[in-house]
Amino acid sequence: MTTTQPVCAQTRDRHAVKTIIFDFDGTIADSFAAIVQISNRLAAEFGYPEAGPEEVAQLKNLSSREIVRRSRVSPLKLPFLLRRLRGELRQEIGQLQPIAGMDTAIAHLYQQGYRLGIVTSNSKENVAAFLQAQALDHAFDFIGSGLALFGKGRILRRILKRYRLHPKEVLYVGDETRDIEAAHHTGIRVVAVGWGFNSTSALVAAQPDFLIQHPAELLNVVKEAT
Repeated sequence: MTTTQPVCAQTRDRHAVKTIIFDFDGTIADSFAAIVQISNRLAAEFGYPEAGPEEVAQLKNLSSREIVRRSRVSPLKLPFLLRRLRGELRQEIGQLQPIAGMDTAIAHLYQQGYRLGIVTSNSKENVAAFLQAQALDHAFDFIGSGLALFGKGRILRRILKRYRLHPKEVLYVGDETRDIEAAHHTGIRVVAVGWGFNSTSALVAAQPDFLIQHPAELLNVVKEAT
């Protein structure tokens, strides 16, 4: 499998890609280590076990829904956990860096005239602070955010409606199986990235349209999808 080829066969149509929507944590921002540390600090409060290096490696091979089931955190507690994660992560924003090569890929896409946006479970304030610190804020037209761990599909649909975007003219770029799931439910093609939370095998099992291992490959994928 070459990374610039679709993972799943798609029927070509007349719609050209005009908008690229990114997940944030693990896709643009190299925040994985910080999120693991914060999650472990909150473990006792929310009633799930801390994850050591071996456990983290195992979790990478599970789908997002399998990880939640294994944690045994009540669905009612998930929004509160996510809110706490956001708050703790706010303290780390100044130290976070982009995934190596992502800032360059974003700059090229922006210069080529694509509309860029972000849909994330993180807060708009955290994302905006990161983009400003990295001088990337000018490149993005919108940030969509929600507290529901599996609510990205609803956010994507709101974005499509608000900006009058055709699903076939949009690509979503994410690092987790829940990103792939959300894009599928919205009729948007999805690019899975192999440098984030989920392993390549877990991502392939979720059937993304494209799979890449370095941000530079995103430019070729956009051309292939057009």
